[in-house]
Amino acid sequence: MKGSTLSDQVTVRLTQQVKAGGCASKLPAGSLRRVLSALPAQTNPDLLVGFDTSDDAGVYRIGPGQALVQTIDFFTPLVDDPFTFGQIAATNALSDVYAMGGRPLTALAVVCFPPDGDLEILEQIMRGGLSKMIEAGCTVVGGHSVRDVEMKFGYSITGLIDPEHVYTNAGAVVGDSLILTKPIGTGVITTALKQGKSEPAWVERAIRSMTTLNSTASGIATACAGVHAITDITGFGLMGHGREMAIGSGVTLEFDTSCVPFIDGALDAVRVGAIPGGLISNREFAECLVEDFPASQIPDDVRALLYDPQTSGGLLISVASADVGGLVTSLQEAGIPAVMIGRASGPFTEGVGAPAIFLR
Repeated sequence: MKGSTLSDQVTVRLTQQVKAGGCASKLPAGSLRRVLSALPAQTNPDLLVGFDTSDDAGVYRIGPGQALVQTIDFFTPLVDDPFTFGQIAATNALSDVYAMGGRPLTALAVVCFPPDGDLEILEQIMRGGLSKMIEAGCTVVGGHSVRDVEMKFGYSITGLIDPEHVYTNAGAVVGDSLILTKPIGTGVITTALKQGKSEPAWVERAIRSMTTLNSTASGIATACAGVHAITDITGFGLMGHGREMAIGSGVTLEFDTSCVPFIDGALDAVRVGAIPGGLISNREFAECLVEDFPASQIPDDVRALLYDPQTSGGLLISVASADVGGLVTSLQEAGIPAVMIGRASGPFTEGVGAPAIFLR
């Protein structure tokens, strides 16, 4: 995962320079939603997807059969190796475009770096990011930098998308099955790394997941006619993003917790107390709309991971039940560890007091 010999020489642990790492450093979902809901509505008819539905990216029509898909994502270091941090930041930013069914074209780098920081470290971060942009066929055309005591890095991505084939988090249909394409646990594992409680194998597995582009998964999913909704699981965790899909689609989601895949080491990280602040915030945001099925016995460590803030997580795909078997097979044959983890079981109306998500 290292980009040059500098990575073998760096003694500064990037994770020790920040209070929270990766997507765990995001503002709490509840706080952000309160602010955004207070803003005036935008009425431009060419704005196909805006911030009002808490989707992964915005979509703006620029002409017949063509629209822009745009996103920005940046965060603090969650691993110690600069090159790897850059790779993760780029993979994470690109994921929002893939989640909408778009093709990334250009990127602008967002850099916040300490005024007395080692510029060789910054070079390695940017080299790591560029390596993933090149892999994705996305051209970095520039960027912007500011001085900041806590380093942060990421990208603003612009891509193209067919306005008739935009995949949002609001299209799930009652009867759909739910597929997850990556295991969960990056938040607790990287928190264990920061706290000095991690095992090298845990971190290696988490890095492998976080540096895998969602391009292949997106391409396979969007080629399936039965797919109705897609979102990527990032900072708000499976339950937070599941909540947004349920509310946006007007459906109730059911998750079988025994089927939800976890990165090897994630449960161990929870058991040693590596709980990121973002996990706690996610529970405060989403748990009020989550309910267990009668007689369900969900272990506390498994329940915690359902709210774990993911960085560069997988796609949550809502697909017609008739197509779920074929889609899972296609994803797995392409090397993607996709599994079915639940279904959209019934209608949901926000504000009536009923749960949006059921767990078994």
